[in-house]
Amino acid sequence: MGHPTTRQLLAALIVSFSLAACGTTTTDADEPPSAQAIADGELAQATFAGGCFWCMEPPFDKLDGVVSTISGYTAGEQKNPTYQQVSRGATGHTEAVQITYDPNKISFTELLDVFWRNIDPLAKDRQFCDGGTQYRTGIYAHDATQLELAEVSKKALDDSGRFDQPVVTEIEPLDTFYPAEDYHQDYYKKNPVRYKTYRVGCGRDRRLEQLWGDD
Repeated sequence: MGHPTTRQLLAALIVSFSLAACGTTTTDADEPPSAQAIADGELAQATFAGGCFWCMEPPFDKLDGVVSTISGYTAGEQKNPTYQQVSRGATGHTEAVQITYDPNKISFTELLDVFWRNIDPLAKDRQFCDGGTQYRTGIYAHDATQLELAEVSKKALDDSGRFDQPVVTEIEPLDTFYPAEDYHQDYYKKNPVRYKTYRVGCGRDRRLEQLWGDD
């Protein structure tokens, strides 16, 4: 097992503060008010993994047509995993963000474009300063159409000639998505200074600039 990352140490401190303030933490987020709309087909969902889920909420939250984002865990074996378990890399899960959106305002293809430009698609089992399979990148399709669009998008990126290495982002049907503990949700809004300190220290934006430039 490797040494804990800066974010893991920071998260451990935050957990202790959260426990003191709230008395408990939970792995179950409240059912969003959009659940019925999703069932009726008025809203849709997309699930992406791009390393630190704190950093994957902001680029989607600002998009017109995105209703909500939830940080969580997916693509692993253990049921109801905790952050401490996932961060050790023992559950098979990767940190992910689940997006609820209005398909009449924004398409899945547009969400894919935002996803690619906020990750390092060449890095295997790591993102920026965070290493381990729990930080691998992935697109987890909610249906056959999303699966096909994701594969087409990945192939287009590989064929574009932008990179001299292959894209290693995994594409799989979504299995189970487990919402992360409450203190992880909207972390960049609740703790802007700590969030910015982590993001800058991790070199995320510097690497994204190298990969994508002004895109």
